[in-house]
Amino acid sequence: MIGHTLGHYRILEKVGAGGMGEVYRAEDLHLRRDVAIKVLPVGVLADDDARKRFRKEAEALSKLNHPNVQTVHDFSTQDGIDFLVSEYVPGITLSDKLAARGLPLKEVLRLGQQLAEGLAAAHEQGIIHRDVKPSNLRITPDGRLKILDFGVAKLGRDTVATQTLTETQSIAGTPLYMAPEQKLGESVDARTDIYSAGLVLREMVTGKPLRPREAFELAGSTPRLQQIIEKCLEKEPENRYQSARELAVDLRRLAVPSITPNAPSPQALPLKRRVQGVIAPAAVVIAVLVTAVLMGNVGGLQERLSQKFHVGASRPRIESLAVLPLGNLSHDPEQEYFTDGMTEAVIADLAKIKAMKVISRTSVMPYKNSKKSMREIASELHADAVIEGSVMRSADRVRITVELIDASSDQHLWGESYERDLTNVLTLQGEVAQAIAQQVRAVITPQEQVRLVKERPMDPEVYELYLKGRHIMRRGALEDVQKAIEDFQAGLAKDPNNGLLYTGLADAYIHKMSDIHESPAEAIAKARAAVTRALELDDSLGEAHTSLASIKLFYDWDWSGAELELKRAMDLNPGYSLTYRMYGGYLTIVGRQQEALAYFEQARRLDPLFERNYMAQGYSYFMAHKYDEAIEQYRKSLEIEPDPMAYFGLVLALAEKGDYATAISEGQKATKLNDSPLLLTSLASAYARAGRRADSNRILRHLEELSKHQGPAPAWHQGLSPYVCPYEVAGVYAQLGNKDQAFKWLAKALRSRSCMYFLRQDPRLESIHSDPRFQELLTTMNFPQ
Repeated sequence: MIGHTLGHYRILEKVGAGGMGEVYRAEDLHLRRDVAIKVLPVGVLADDDARKRFRKEAEALSKLNHPNVQTVHDFSTQDGIDFLVSEYVPGITLSDKLAARGLPLKEVLRLGQQLAEGLAAAHEQGIIHRDVKPSNLRITPDGRLKILDFGVAKLGRDTVATQTLTETQSIAGTPLYMAPEQKLGESVDARTDIYSAGLVLREMVTGKPLRPREAFELAGSTPRLQQIIEKCLEKEPENRYQSARELAVDLRRLAVPSITPNAPSPQALPLKRRVQGVIAPAAVVIAVLVTAVLMGNVGGLQERLSQKFHVGASRPRIESLAVLPLGNLSHDPEQEYFTDGMTEAVIADLAKIKAMKVISRTSVMPYKNSKKSMREIASELHADAVIEGSVMRSADRVRITVELIDASSDQHLWGESYERDLTNVLTLQGEVAQAIAQQVRAVITPQEQVRLVKERPMDPEVYELYLKGRHIMRRGALEDVQKAIEDFQAGLAKDPNNGLLYTGLADAYIHKMSDIHESPAEAIAKARAAVTRALELDDSLGEAHTSLASIKLFYDWDWSGAELELKRAMDLNPGYSLTYRMYGGYLTIVGRQQEALAYFEQARRLDPLFERNYMAQGYSYFMAHKYDEAIEQYRKSLEIEPDPMAYFGLVLALAEKGDYATAISEGQKATKLNDSPLLLTSLASAYARAGRRADSNRILRHLEELSKHQGPAPAWHQGLSPYVCPYEVAGVYAQLGNKDQAFKWLAKALRSRSCMYFLRQDPRLESIHSDPRFQELLTTMNFPQ
């Protein structure tokens, strides 16, 4: 093969061989880089179906991008030769590095942690190695461990269905490093790789491979490392580490020891060991050092000692925290809703702690499966620290593993796993949130402590229905919201006293004000009944108070009642960004726009990547006649997401500012993308302000025709709707100077309770302020002074 060319790769030298083929170093003639090419044995991929399966797996492997895993670049066939192209990793294999000699403890922990983290990254993508052994681990010249041949054993086994068990084993793995279930030909999963990793760890310490149950003593090691290895080597998979990330956490803890509440004190050790191994030599050293310090901090000795022994050392100050989407270790796409629900639950619990700033779900979910570094993510979210982790669900058990990472240094500060029956999942979520809060040293008040301790057991089927309903409702389409309602109702049929389900149902009906099959009055009546029942069952549900405030503010026009509910919600759940955004809207409506800005700012701090937070502040500036500031906010919103509602506000602000050409241009562009009635009203407003009355009236005639077949519009904050909002049409007529038509449409808006809450502040209506009919409307609305 040397000197031959496969595809655009020229073979340079042979670097290895194994049961799954020979490996060569080759030159990529296109990119001028070295690559590794594995030439598969003839007949391994005996037919096109096998080759398609191999290609599919190779594609999956190519998406695996981790510093401790060899990257797969390509798979191809030429002249009957199948070959896999991967990153060329210089250095030596771990088996060569060992050469019958164990490694120092520090190096075992460092390399072991890298091995575990590489496996964890692969397992989270649903990829199992099946042949973890020292010869498949390469140490680069800069000391980094790389896992080679990822997935090839799995691919080979899939293609050899007719071989005997012994023959299959030779392809699927190396017997000396196989887990018991793998040797028996049973199903394998991530825990199979963990068993093999335990054997590798043991070999790194002893310097030689041992039979799985052969007695061993790790000279120069620690009892804790021996416990870690023994847990990896448990015969039954359920007794091992359940994820490679958990193994990485324990190795990291051992590498960087710290005093924890659970750590044994010296007094807990046997007396003889304390005297011989700890107290006697330590006492001499400490006595000498203390004497030196007391003699005057000679040469800055105090500072050096503080740094050396971490005297008075503390973690970086953590004031803001982002919980990244937890990984789904079940590898079942149907369980994504459950994993996402766990992420949201941990965020929601942490958000109840006033002393912490926790980034909201809508801002962290875009980072699901992101390849960005922790520093990049934290910088974009303005977070001091990041929580990452995973969820493993098995039958009616659930395990959450979380790690705390300092954003500035990318240093892992803490990690832990928590496991419970699914019936106690609410308690589990509270425990995780409390543990995280303790690690970032957040002060938890007694009231917050009570709210975090949720002992109420929940039927696993009911909780699944709740999570599914929340998950699907976020898609926002009519059929999605209807399906969510069905899930919540099914859950309530099993558990009629569940406050969470009633809260979800209330939110779904509030969304349903956009449903053309149901009027806002009907949807709000159902939402009100659901949220009232939720609060009867649990008055501490901050989200339910926010939902009730929404009804009072946008539908009842109960200004004081809405304010009370919003303040109560902020007290119960100080990290819920929607409440701050809504309170900013309330303050704008009642004419306290300057006060509103601080609440919009807080909503953005909690949810920096949610475009609606910028939109809400833009509309507030618009109502205050501050058009340049409004335009700036709408532009920021559009940078995050091209939401039609942002175009709606942008066009209105440009038109009121007097930039008619830009307003019309943006309005025309927006209506080509989405010809909703709401966007059409903004374009009609731009035409009216520009003096293009014919164009404005043409749109108004079209909207009036549409309105004959459609119901009233929902509250403004729910987004675009298929309704023709009579309030928005009235605004266009007011800009045209047609007062009678403006009041005709305002009367329709009053009857349908559509968007009337901005009546007093809206600059589009200034031309009719002096009309007695306008004063009558203000009296009816009963705005506060």
